[in-house]
Amino acid sequence: MYRIISPDQAALLIQDGDCLLINCFLSLGHTGAIHRAIYERFRDTGHPRDLTLISTAGYGDRDENNLAEAYVQAGAVRQVITSHYTSMPATARLIAENRLEGYALPLGAISHALRAMAGGQKSFLTKLGLGLYVDPRLDGPAMNALSQQELVRLVEVDGEEYLKYTLPAPNVCFIKGTAVDPLGNITFDDEYIYADALAAAQLTHNNGGTVIVQVDRTTHQFARPRFVIVPGMLVDAVVVADPEQQSASGQTLSGSIHVPPLHMDYWMGRLTAEKPPRNNSADQSAHIIGRRAAQELRAGQIVNIGIGLPEMVGRYAVEANILKDITLTVESGGVGGLPAPGRAFGATIGADMVCEVAAQFDFYDGGGLDICFMGALEVDCQGNVNVHRRPDRYVGIGGFANITSAAHTVVFCLSFRSHGLVAREQAGNVRLEREGEIEKLKRAVTAVSFSAAKALEKGQRVLYVTERCVFELTEQGLTLTEIYPGVDLERNILSKLDFIPELRLRRAE
Repeated sequence: MYRIISPDQAALLIQDGDCLLINCFLSLGHTGAIHRAIYERFRDTGHPRDLTLISTAGYGDRDENNLAEAYVQAGAVRQVITSHYTSMPATARLIAENRLEGYALPLGAISHALRAMAGGQKSFLTKLGLGLYVDPRLDGPAMNALSQQELVRLVEVDGEEYLKYTLPAPNVCFIKGTAVDPLGNITFDDEYIYADALAAAQLTHNNGGTVIVQVDRTTHQFARPRFVIVPGMLVDAVVVADPEQQSASGQTLSGSIHVPPLHMDYWMGRLTAEKPPRNNSADQSAHIIGRRAAQELRAGQIVNIGIGLPEMVGRYAVEANILKDITLTVESGGVGGLPAPGRAFGATIGADMVCEVAAQFDFYDGGGLDICFMGALEVDCQGNVNVHRRPDRYVGIGGFANITSAAHTVVFCLSFRSHGLVAREQAGNVRLEREGEIEKLKRAVTAVSFSAAKALEKGQRVLYVTERCVFELTEQGLTLTEIYPGVDLERNILSKLDFIPELRLRRAE
């Protein structure tokens, strides 16, 4: 039977050396009161220490003094296993400094491995990751010299290659819900996501661990069975903490306010206004890229739009009035509606349904996506893409590997160069007023997040949309197929590359 405890009592349940499974998605779904209590206990006593943190999509909100980041930075954590590090600046910095073990695995692989382990399997076997950085024949998932665990192995089954993902089993998991009923059943009425709450609770319980849930309130009404996400039989302790104040924008993300397609642009504007301004507001590259990429949308498609620059595709889908004719999805589980931007990424404006992360990746891995729009840090002359590793640190791959390896059409959205680029569109022509300092299209990428060779084997259609031109993937590698009005082929494209792409040009309209 569950018991209601304080955050400080929850912190006392964590022992030195425990493996903590944090069920969240980037900045969403956090048990903030529990994390604060763990930090305060460690600050005052030096315990718990030598912790392992597992999270499918990352556990921070970009504030290195908040949530789990506070006690990671203080020294309570020994190793971290997740897929995305952008929301965790302290963790990323400590790993880059070789002071913390870190492993970067594909989001879908972590999610599916946790679910498989909940069912009694020791590992998860998949072709996902073959030919990518996580493949032990390339880099492997370790992020620094301190990280020596073999989490991914190459195996052969019936003459075919697979990767076997093996994770530590958690002793404790943290789950954020909305309410607990008299039987300990947890509902998620006001939450934006479920992440993998049920699988996390099942795995931790079956491993003899402790399931701790933070909720906003208790209720004396028994929850209707179909609304329960985590049943009381799996819940050991509940922390009741005041929720963060939810704005009207937030209510659209929980589904408390229904948003029809015609109102998406308004709510997207509300959420976008909450983001910090861009450093270079004069540059219109994102709009040019988003508008061109959105031209690849067709009625009836099932779509995934990535974080960052690809978010502009959603805005132009609204502008083109095609949103009502397609179905957008998010790897966090959202189906329908419009993916929320910025720090709210993972939530969905006006979703038709929200499911578990593992269920969404079942659909993706099975080939359900017609088209996806993803960002890119680097693209090489063969068409390979690096999205997870910057020169000075890991960003992490998130759901990128699953999505781009299975979608029928993959559209990468990236500026031709970065840092200082100013591009404007006037009277249908693109004017490049200032060139970017850093090249993004180069002879070889730093690390492989997307394999062009694998995409060609599968017959995927792959485009690379920039603010001045479009490339496509062919047997000859990166092939220039389209330049925009106002752009000079030699001066603005070929002279800026350290390789000569295949040319199959058609002028953009």
